[in-house]
Amino acid sequence: MATTIDVPASGYGYIPGVFQYSAGVRALDGYRIERAEFMRPVPLAAGFAFIEQYLPRQGLPMSAFCACELRSPAPFTDAGFIAFNRHYCGTLERWGIMRGDNNPIARSNVCPELHEPAEPCFHAFCFVRPAAGESGSFVIAGSGEAEEGHASYRERTVRYGDTSPDGLLAKAAFVLDRMEQRMEAVDAGWANTTAAQVYTVFDLHPFLGDEIVRRGAAQHGLTWHFARPPVVGLDFEMDCRNVPVEHRLPV
Repeated sequence: MATTIDVPASGYGYIPGVFQYSAGVRALDGYRIERAEFMRPVPLAAGFAFIEQYLPRQGLPMSAFCACELRSPAPFTDAGFIAFNRHYCGTLERWGIMRGDNNPIARSNVCPELHEPAEPCFHAFCFVRPAAGESGSFVIAGSGEAEEGHASYRERTVRYGDTSPDGLLAKAAFVLDRMEQRMEAVDAGWANTTAAQVYTVFDLHPFLGDEIVRRGAAQHGLTWHFARPPVVGLDFEMDCRNVPVEHRLPV
């Protein structure tokens, strides 16, 4: 089972992942995670600039930033995804959140099939706030149907190129299992979630009841985004969270 690394100065711990993002974050005792969603996508640079002003206005340091949800114009190639992530991580390094390839920020980054943005954008972000007596809030990073430990996404994608009902079921089962493994690392499960999101342009109804709802993954409903995962060849992604306070930002 994955273990977490606590960052007491930031008020959260994280599940180590790859340099692009962590596998998830959880608030430490005495803190809670809050989520802020933009009413429309905000380009990446403008979004970072907004957050750099927003958190201090809330009386919070930049290190309170703990998770984000991005939208990109189209799935990246393997090389393109690495290049984008190095650019994205530059701001986290400047904020002092990321050192070397140790990235504590949980993230989802998906590509709307329709009404796609012209450039990578922020959809939402999360931060931690001191809150007496609070504990247990978490954000699990987005994951597609790719195994770890191989050279390219093509080599590690479950049922690569297979979007038949059986292929999609296998992909969904893999992703749901990964969500559960990550939640186990923060001592949680589906019963603790306040929201679950799925990202696919393919029909999930054939396995919605038996594979998703039966597990308890839709206890508060399921938010389906008609979008693709961020890398060419991936077809199904999910993330989930336990966030007690959510905001809508008009910018």
